[in-house]
Parts: sequence; C-alpha cells; structure tokens
Amino acid sequence: MAEQSTLQAPAKEAPKFKAPKKKKKWVKRLVILAVIAALIIFALSRCMSGGVQSVSGSYLPAAAAVQDLTVAVTGPGTIKSNDSYKATTLIKGEILTAPFEEGDTVEKDDVLFTIDASDVENAIKQARTGVEQAQLSVQSAQLNYDSLIRTQNDNTKDRQVKANASGVITKVYVDPGDTLAAGTPIADILDRDNMKLEVPFHSVNAASFYVGQSASVTVSGTAEVLYGTITEISATDSVGPGGTLVRNVTITVSNPGALSDTSMGSAAVGEFTSSASGTFQYGERKQLIAKYSGELETLTLHEGDRVTKDQLVGEFKESKMQDQIDAAAIQLSNARLSLRNAQDNLERTQDSLEDYTITSPITGTVIEKNYKQGDNYDPSTASSTGANAFLAVIYDMSRLTFDINVAEMDVVRVQVGQKVTFTADALDGREFTGVVEKVNINGTTQNGNTSYPVTVAVDGNGQDLAAEGLLPGMSVSASIIVEEVNSALCVPVDAIQRGQTPFVLVAGAGAMDENGNLIDFTKLEQRTVELGRNSDELIEVTGGLEEGDTVFIPNASSSFMNTMMGM
Repeated sequence: MAEQSTLQAPAKEAPKFKAPKKKKKWVKRLVILAVIAALIIFALSRCMSGGVQSVSGSYLPAAAAVQDLTVAVTGPGTIKSNDSYKATTLIKGEILTAPFEEGDTVEKDDVLFTIDASDVENAIKQARTGVEQAQLSVQSAQLNYDSLIRTQNDNTKDRQVKANASGVITKVYVDPGDTLAAGTPIADILDRDNMKLEVPFHSVNAASFYVGQSASVTVSGTAEVLYGTITEISATDSVGPGGTLVRNVTITVSNPGALSDTSMGSAAVGEFTSSASGTFQYGERKQLIAKYSGELETLTLHEGDRVTKDQLVGEFKESKMQDQIDAAAIQLSNARLSLRNAQDNLERTQDSLEDYTITSPITGTVIEKNYKQGDNYDPSTASSTGANAFLAVIYDMSRLTFDINVAEMDVVRVQVGQKVTFTADALDGREFTGVVEKVNINGTTQNGNTSYPVTVAVDGNGQDLAAEGLLPGMSVSASIIVEEVNSALCVPVDAIQRGQTPFVLVAGAGAMDENGNLIDFTKLEQRTVELGRNSDELIEVTGGLEEGDTVFIPNASSSFMNTMMGM
C-alpha cells in the first residue's frame, strides 16, 4: 500500500493553472500595435506636410515688371561669302598657263587658265572655208535668179509692141497670130506733121547760132514763109559754092499740109540767110521692129492710122518662164540657208575658242588651286578618277551674308534695313550684327507650313571678319529685331498658360507664408490676361496684371513624381 501512495504523489502536482501569465502577453501586443499606429499617423502627417511644401517648390515665382521689350524673329543660318566662283570648263586638254597661287587676290576678268586650243583653231579654219564656199554658192544662185528675173522683165517689156515714133502708119507687114522672130519689121511710121529742112550757112554766121533758136523758112516756088526752130547744127564745116566754108543747119517747121519730101526751100536766122536751098524731109520715118520672139497675139495697126510715140499697138503671147524662176528662187533660198549654217558653225567654233581661256568673273581670293601648268584636264573623267572637278575656287570676301528661313506668320514683320544680331556656334561669347538685305517672296512649303528666305548682310569687311574667325560655312543663330518697345509690362513667356483664354497662376489666400514663400500650391489661382508683343523670353501683358504682381511658373526641372519619390 505504501508503494502505491508514493507512486500517486507526482500525479497530483502535474496540472497547474497558467491563465494569469497568458493575459500579460496580449496586453503587450496591444501596446505595441498602438505605438506603431501612432508612429504611422505621425509619419503620414509629416509626409503630407512635406509633400505639399515639396510640390510647392515645383513653381518658380516671377514679378510682372515694366521694362524695354525687344521683339525679334529668330532662326539659324550659314555664313556665305559675298560671291564665289568655281572655275571649270567642258573642254579637255593640257593646261598651258595658270599664273596664280592659293591665297592670291585676282581681279575680275583676270586670266586663270589657258588650255591648248590647237584642235579648235584647225576647226575654225575649216569653218571659214565652209563659209567662203557657201558665199560663192549664194552668189551663183543670185546671179542665176537675177538673170531670169531680168529676162522675164525684159520679155514682159518686149512683149508689148509700142510705137517708136509719132506719125501715120504707111505700111503694116504682119497680122495677129503670126509667129515672129526678134528683129522682124511690123510696120512703117511716117511723121508728115513736121518737116525738116537742112541748109548751109556761112561758118562765121553759123558759129553764133544755137539749138532752139527761131528761124524762118521760105518754100521755093510759092514764096510761102514758115516759122520754126533750129533743131540741129553741124559740128564741122564743109566747103560750099565758091570755095567758102559753110556749116549745115537743120530747121524744123510744122507742115501746113502741102509740103512733101520733094519740096525745097531756103532759110534765114535773124539777118543771116542760108547760102543755098535744101530739100524738105519728113519729120521722122521709122520702122517698128519686133523685140520679142513668139506668137503675135494682138495688133491694132492699120495703114493710114495715126499713132503717137510709145502708144501700145500690140502684144506677144507670154512664154512660160515662171517655173524656171521658182526653181531658181528655191535654189537661192537653199544657198542662203547653207551660208547661215556655215556662219553659225564658224561663230560657234570661234566662241568655243573663248572656252580655252578661263577668266575670273569676280574679284576675290583664291581659296583652292587644284591644277597647275602642264596638267591635263578632262571633265568627263575628273570625278570618276577622284580628281577635283573644279580647276580653282575663288571667294569674294569683301562682305559676308547668310540666309535664314522665316515662317509665314513672322515674315510679314520683316523688312529690308532691320537690324540683326547673331552668334556663331564656333565662336563662344562673340556677337555680330548685320542688316536685312532682301526678303525673298519665293517661299518653300513643307508639311503645310511655308517659310521664306531672308538674306542678311553682315556688318563689317568680310576679310576682317574672317581674320577674327567668322568664316564661310559656319553655322549661326540670328535674331532679326523687328520692333523695340519702351516701358512695356512684361512677364516671362513660360508664365503664360494656354486654355480657352491665356492665363497666369497667382497666389490665392493661404498659398504663401508671411515671408512670401509658396507653401501650398493648391491655393494658386488662374487669372486671365490680355497679351501683346513678345520676344523669345518675355511677353507683354496689356491687361489682367499690374506692375509688381507675382506670377508662378511651373519648374521644368522638378515634378510631382520626383517629389513623391522623395517621400
């Protein structure tokens, strides 16, 4: 039994009550959670406060101030020399002379290169020979044509049968329709209206007579006296009756109707009478001769008809010569055309001779000399072989220019004579000036936007500027000063916000502390403004702000996300 009691004693002490100890552990946990919650609330409140201050630092303040405003149009450009010339030619050959070196100054029309022109000189000789041959062909064709024309004109004139004297037709030898040869008699014409009397006068007396002098004629057998004029005086003397020297004088009188070529008479001129009588002759006796060979188409002559000198009395039928004349005219035109072609060829060949002497069209400085005396130049192979295609390059450095492209909205404000300032990318800290020289109206449109090139002339001598480092080919950034405004209320361009109307951000109630620092960006307010002119940095405010007002500009170097990352 004793052994049983001893064995049971440990069984009574095993189950102990632990409840109070378990209660203390839960209390500790609750305290820890309370402390953590308090810390989180404190941290959040600090973060929120610091976040507002940090975001508020994302805005930069700027004051609206009255100042002078320079309105400019800006753009990039590339410096160019006043003029340039790249010497080249389409001919090839050996360079005979090249009397200059790089860096030399050459004047306008100075000879740069002369190239061997022996081939073209031979071509000129051949072209001159061609012109001479063409001239001979024209002369020959012209003579042939002129001969035919003269023949046609002569034939036209000779085809007409005209009376060769005034008088009565005494005989007609041919009829219309007859075929005649040139020289064939057509009719006889006798002038009975006028009678001529040739009588001798003593030479001493006749020496004082003159043609046209009045004279009287006494008809033998009737003693009728007729009055006429001297129409001819013999140039030489002859021996008259009794061995005296006489000179024959012809007197023409009107036929009263009874005189014939058998009548005789004597004459008196003033107080001198003829030394003998003479026989009357009809005033004119002519035979009408054909001057044309062919068929006599018409003839209006009949025996007894009276005609006057140059009266048209008949006509021959026209022969066919026009075909020959037309062919000669074509030959002459072709000869003239050949002559013009030969002359043009000579002129072109002579002009090409000028290409063998290369001169400078400008005054300038030699920048490059790529070929020298003795070199062979061939433009067709220069590029393919890697040789320089230009014989030489010359710059006129008397002045420098550059072009900038101005947008269509700005070009209306740009005018010739406006001042320009610019800087060169390669020359830090240097500012240069110029003036607008030309506004080109030939714009270029790309993606719906049109820009216009504006040429700027740089102030100063180009060579002096080059010595200072401003060289052709350098990139520049230019500002064309289109307007200068005095005393304008301005704010930075970045301060302007764009909505339905332009506005700026200003401080509302609670946005700033007593020191003027922005402490709560949520208290910033929008204020509508009216805008005027602007430069790249400043813009004129014509309404909505007063001088001294502070506006806030979003700080591009900070962001809300940066602030949150800092939190």
